[in-house]
Amino acid sequence: MIRLEVLQGENVGHAFDCDQPRVTLGRSPGSVVQISDYHLSNDHGVIFQEGDRYVYRDLRSTNGSMLLRGQKRVVLDGNDRWEVTIADGDKLLLGDAATPVILLCKIHDMPAESDEGQRIIATRSLSDLPSVTGKVERGPEVSALYGAIKTLGGRLELNETLEAVASAVFALLPRATHVSVLISEVGDEERFVPMLARSRAGSEPSVDPIMMSRAVLRRVLKDRSGVLAANAVVELGSSESIMGAQIRSTIGVPLWRGEKILGVIECDNRASSGLFTENDLDLLLVLAGQAALAIDNAWLYHELKVAEEKLRGENRYLKGRQQSVRFDNIIGEAPSMKTIFAQLEKVIDTRATVCISGETGTGKELIASAIHHQGKRREKMFVAQNCAALPENLLESELFGYKKGAFTGADHDKKGLFEIADCGTLFLDEIAEMSLTLQAKLLRVLQEGEVRPVGASRAHQVDVRIICATNKSLEQEVKSGRFREDLFYRLMVFPITLPPLRERREDIPLLAQHFLQRYTAEMRKAVAGVGQEAMNQLCSYHWPGNIRELENEIQRLVIQVNDGEIVGPEHLSPQIRRVENLVERVAPPRGTLKEMMEHVERWLLTQALKEHGNNKTQTAAALGITREGLHKKLSRYTIEAKLAGR
Repeated sequence: MIRLEVLQGENVGHAFDCDQPRVTLGRSPGSVVQISDYHLSNDHGVIFQEGDRYVYRDLRSTNGSMLLRGQKRVVLDGNDRWEVTIADGDKLLLGDAATPVILLCKIHDMPAESDEGQRIIATRSLSDLPSVTGKVERGPEVSALYGAIKTLGGRLELNETLEAVASAVFALLPRATHVSVLISEVGDEERFVPMLARSRAGSEPSVDPIMMSRAVLRRVLKDRSGVLAANAVVELGSSESIMGAQIRSTIGVPLWRGEKILGVIECDNRASSGLFTENDLDLLLVLAGQAALAIDNAWLYHELKVAEEKLRGENRYLKGRQQSVRFDNIIGEAPSMKTIFAQLEKVIDTRATVCISGETGTGKELIASAIHHQGKRREKMFVAQNCAALPENLLESELFGYKKGAFTGADHDKKGLFEIADCGTLFLDEIAEMSLTLQAKLLRVLQEGEVRPVGASRAHQVDVRIICATNKSLEQEVKSGRFREDLFYRLMVFPITLPPLRERREDIPLLAQHFLQRYTAEMRKAVAGVGQEAMNQLCSYHWPGNIRELENEIQRLVIQVNDGEIVGPEHLSPQIRRVENLVERVAPPRGTLKEMMEHVERWLLTQALKEHGNNKTQTAAALGITREGLHKKLSRYTIEAKLAGR
């Protein structure tokens, strides 16, 4: 008996106890298990018993079926597979893949088919194959065997190969009326499902060719041999499938993959005369050797096609996602960042040299990486080098490479980063720190597209896109003589200036949440979030280290805060918490509104001057006023000149 419990669908909660030999499923009123969900076919599938197993067969339904066994999924699409054996606890998923009807299968009291009293006419094991092959090659049927094997060649599709196997069997064995090919389920050598069943044209049309004998299959697997049984009703016991098909004689031979059985070919004669002989068994055994190779190749080809289609689909998805969300790894909603995104859209697919400027920690390398990975060079290398990290000689050999013997210790040739990044992108961070000598060599690369390794006698061509970054003003470096003017104009083809974090404070909550999610996942801590008061202080802080400083602060908070706890002001670093007592420190003495406002303004001016080393120009810029405006305010509040020094 099999019990089907509806776990999902319009009939959820219903259960069907079925002891019939054939259980139909579908929307049709005549179905044993009637399911009303619209996406099922009228005759969706059938469950029938074969020997000691239940088998589910999809009846070429519109939306298909699937069997779920633990984490393993078997899809029945009517092409390469349409039926599967059912084990206790399996789930059948019927209809629409997004919202399928789910049936839990519970199997009870499965009767076992007895094989006692079997008398096999002949068997052939794997060790007999060499002698059998030699015998067949010397026999009169060798030409017929060659012709049958020839039909298996040149086919890559699995369906075509299986059809060719059936045609070859019919051509080789004139007495065969029905042929089926059973293949083992992936990862399960004890479960075999019919992949193809055919009847010879002109044989009994009323007999279902799919119902082949499971008793023959079990005997083949048990003995690991080819089996010939004459008068199968007597020889193999009263198997229902044998009786129902009225089989008079049958042959089953294994399809070998090394020492493992890939599948089984069964053929039978359901006529009352002309029983199979041992010679028929020998011929089918030799044919099965070539059929196994053809089926194995076709199966491998099928798996490669599936994998290729999967990769093609993933590529389409990723490319579509790149086109719709081009800079999803860069967080920013501030107007200044939207301007940056607009600039990036214009430059990514060009060969133009890009110079990214901005304070330390503003994300210059992230922008450079986005330009490369969203552009036409994304399939090639993105190579980054900090020009301030190495002394001049080491930086030269790192960028340009060297030849063996160029200097002491150069015991082999070494490729430079320009060669490694050929057809890709080279990102030069802190470009202002590069020496004038190396600047001249870099200029030649930009002008001529040539690099010459240290110690080499000649240069060779490279195609590299240069993206550079600096936290200094290259114009000031040119004026001071520390940077070549001709290189400056070569690099500044498309300048991008990243705003400091204090000028895009509206992005601080977004960035804080992003880093919080990253480090809570990395450290597996359930931090509840950042409290509003703590967030207000994060937004009020001036962040001299920009995004890098904010990231480090959030990482420290995740380490410090307990699971389930909300980040509060007390968890923040001391330099950020200084704003807590701002009101108390600025609090003016009681008086008129004008007097209190003047007190606050005087205090702010004094603090700003201290923070900028009494530099009036920098103080005025930080306060958002002109230098002349600052002078007027200093005179108005009689702030000492020595304090305002410059």
